[in-house]
Amino acid sequence: MTYGGSDRPTKNERREAAREKARQLRDQQRKRERRNKFLIQGGVIVAVVAIAALIGTLIWQNIQPEGPGPRNMASDGLLYDVGMTPVETVALQPDEEPTATVPDESGTVANIVTYVDYLCPFCGQFETTNGDQIRTMVESGAATIEIHPVAILTNRSAGSQYSLRAANAAGCVADASPEQFYDYNALLFANQPEEGTTGLSNDELKALAADAGVTSLSSIEQCIDDTEFKSWVQDATNRFLSEPIPNSDIETQQRGTPTVVVNGKQYTGSLTDPAEFASFVLQATADTYTEATATPTPEPDDE
Repeated sequence: MTYGGSDRPTKNERREAAREKARQLRDQQRKRERRNKFLIQGGVIVAVVAIAALIGTLIWQNIQPEGPGPRNMASDGLLYDVGMTPVETVALQPDEEPTATVPDESGTVANIVTYVDYLCPFCGQFETTNGDQIRTMVESGAATIEIHPVAILTNRSAGSQYSLRAANAAGCVADASPEQFYDYNALLFANQPEEGTTGLSNDELKALAADAGVTSLSSIEQCIDDTEFKSWVQDATNRFLSEPIPNSDIETQQRGTPTVVVNGKQYTGSLTDPAEFASFVLQATADTYTEATATPTPEPDDE
């Protein structure tokens, strides 16, 4: 192949063409570097903003002022009166002391009070064994039942704080749908996770609320997601562990879950024998009746 004399580039022209090509390549490389730098900087900025927002949310959640507790739990527990009627109360305000329930001291009604942690396997045993018969007692007018959710096992759920979240969820139901609280309490134990696991998710806690037939489901779901009653759960748990249990003489060092009290007396029998618990309820009620109807011994007249 040959070139015409005037068509073939000269040595200088070839040199200039090579220089121009090199300049164009350098320009393209600088543009790529500027573009990549911009993208990297933009990505870093977005990541920083996202991290800052997350940190801000966590800080806000931890420093936000305490809100009131759930309605219908002014005693730290929800009380079902004879006939399974929930007793409605106003909410406890932050730093407000609970108002103890006044028990029926006639000796014709068993005042049953339970303190339960929804991760506690022994609480699950007691509920599975006695939940239905307690409901029957209350429906028939033979007893009342007051349930206190606490969270003493919060650190035993692989970092998910299940005890706290479950107790909060129970408070959400008590607040917005007290008629279904007993059913929700039963469902939490029927679906109880094992200690050391992450427990149920918030979505699963919300699904159980729907299964219990709660009213105001959307507000309960929001309450569960927001852990609205977190401060109340922590305060109620601290009170359970450190303060006297109302209407009883149970010592602080005897606290654990479940703590079951009938007419001021602590039940320490089998958690899996319904007949033993039923017998204890009858005996405690009979003792109260004897005390209520005892005729005082007259004092001798002074002579």
